[in-house]
Amino acid sequence: MLVSQLLNPTLREVPAEAEVISHQLMLRAGLIRKSASGFYTYLPLGLKVLKKIEAIVREEMDAKGGQEVLMPIMQPAELWKESGRWDVYGAELFRLKDRHNREFCLGPTHEEIITDLVRGEIRSYKQLPMLLYQIQNKYRDERRPRFGLMRGREFVMKDLYSFDRDEAGLHESYKKMYDAYCRIFSRCGLTFRPVEADAGAIGGTGGTHEFMVLADSGENAVVHCSGCDYAANMEKSECRPQVIDDAFPEGKSKLVSTPGVKTIEDLSEFLAVPKSSTIKSLLYQGDDRIFLVLIRGDRTLNEIKLNNALGGFVSLQLASSELVQQTLGCEPGSVGPVGAPDGLLVVADQEVPLMKKGVCGANKPDHHYVDVVPGKDIRIDEVLDLRMVEQGEACLKCGAPLKEARGIEVGQVFKLGTKYSKALGANFLDENGVEKSCVMGCYGVGVSRTIAAAIEQNHDENGIIWPMPIAPYHCIIIPTSNKDSLVVETAEKLYQELKDLRVEVILDDRDERAGVKFKDADLVGYPIRVTLGSKTLANGQVELKERKSGDTHLVRVEDLSQQVKTRIEKALQYN
Repeated sequence: MLVSQLLNPTLREVPAEAEVISHQLMLRAGLIRKSASGFYTYLPLGLKVLKKIEAIVREEMDAKGGQEVLMPIMQPAELWKESGRWDVYGAELFRLKDRHNREFCLGPTHEEIITDLVRGEIRSYKQLPMLLYQIQNKYRDERRPRFGLMRGREFVMKDLYSFDRDEAGLHESYKKMYDAYCRIFSRCGLTFRPVEADAGAIGGTGGTHEFMVLADSGENAVVHCSGCDYAANMEKSECRPQVIDDAFPEGKSKLVSTPGVKTIEDLSEFLAVPKSSTIKSLLYQGDDRIFLVLIRGDRTLNEIKLNNALGGFVSLQLASSELVQQTLGCEPGSVGPVGAPDGLLVVADQEVPLMKKGVCGANKPDHHYVDVVPGKDIRIDEVLDLRMVEQGEACLKCGAPLKEARGIEVGQVFKLGTKYSKALGANFLDENGVEKSCVMGCYGVGVSRTIAAAIEQNHDENGIIWPMPIAPYHCIIIPTSNKDSLVVETAEKLYQELKDLRVEVILDDRDERAGVKFKDADLVGYPIRVTLGSKTLANGQVELKERKSGDTHLVRVEDLSQQVKTRIEKALQYN
């Protein structure tokens, strides 16, 4: 390909709309252009990267026995209502009607469609296991689309669904996909970590792992152990309870005046006690249930843990001021657990019962209780792990300190069990003629998001630094002068030689200054740059520069093509 013929409109200035580096560089490098909020057109170089990631994904899915299908983007509401997700999925679901007033949605995921397919085609245990996948556009009406391809309303995803006879079969399919995902992201040249995670709107009763590309700009907090292989999303990470000595002398609980005190910070300062000796009391509403949540004042409540522990609500939120007043007779800033009404479920984080004494709200403005003893002065109905883990805490598995990192989720594997197969009737006859539900798993890779994640992890002040396996072209040839016939002829000769060797090469034949060509090459991020200048060429040499390391080598013209090919092949090797 000649740069003069390539649709590659590079930009010198950072677009105002782009907040993160991947979005900035994809726009500046001419990989994408915005069509509407959360929707992007892929330009030629961007599409080449997308196709390379798709090819890696296909190879690894096929190697594990996956069979590719292509399902419709538009899905009938009947299937979603049958699975129970039409009302559960929420505002992110694009809903529409056809001319006959029938309801549809644009697929954010395809559990319903694939299960409907399988229930009509699978009859016997002899047809299982079955691994079916597709690579297709997905649609989610994000409240605030941002960060380019990181959080769009249209994105490219690979989703595979496994159907097995039993849990043992599901475990085997899960392991296949887990291993395949490790290969996919390794082949893409990314530094990643699989972490334990929450299943979210997909649901299911089994385990799930997210695959996180590690990057300082990542939206997700990840904790990992310094002494073992434990790693988890911050929202899923398990906590080891810690005992804190109480800050008060012996004595019975008593009510004290705390004028104007409404926050834990204010309370700690007013009474001169550490926040760890206070009890944060929060009234929550989950669907039509109301409950009181207790957590140590220096901790952060994990709402995902809370929701999962109490059975999973469609809607979970802090109770309104009106509901707090109606339930406890006070404003939200005065909520406390002493004398909680009968029938109001009181759930506590597992550290609260370990507190010898504490300070809590009194359900009365400008007053708090001190020296309260959990379990004696405070009724606790359930004790659960409800808090966010903190960096430096002891790992639950080995006791070593936990570390925190930032990550970008690029894939997730789920054990669904029979959640969808039972709801939709995807059954088979076992070897004894007994009808059973298929045991399912689902496995997604954010193909377009992987592009953004790769850039977030691989860039410098000059532009993108593509890992060789997913670079749009592996090598760019830059003649520094279009007027020197020897430079031009040698550039064209090397270009043809590399093409004959099946090297993905591009020639910058534009009538531009060398500096402009160098800036564009670094911005786009070609892994290898070959520069032809009059002086070096007079000595029979050209300059070979590696984008990632910045190393520069002078290479004889006759050796250049083979050297380039060897370097590329070495970088593409993966066993």
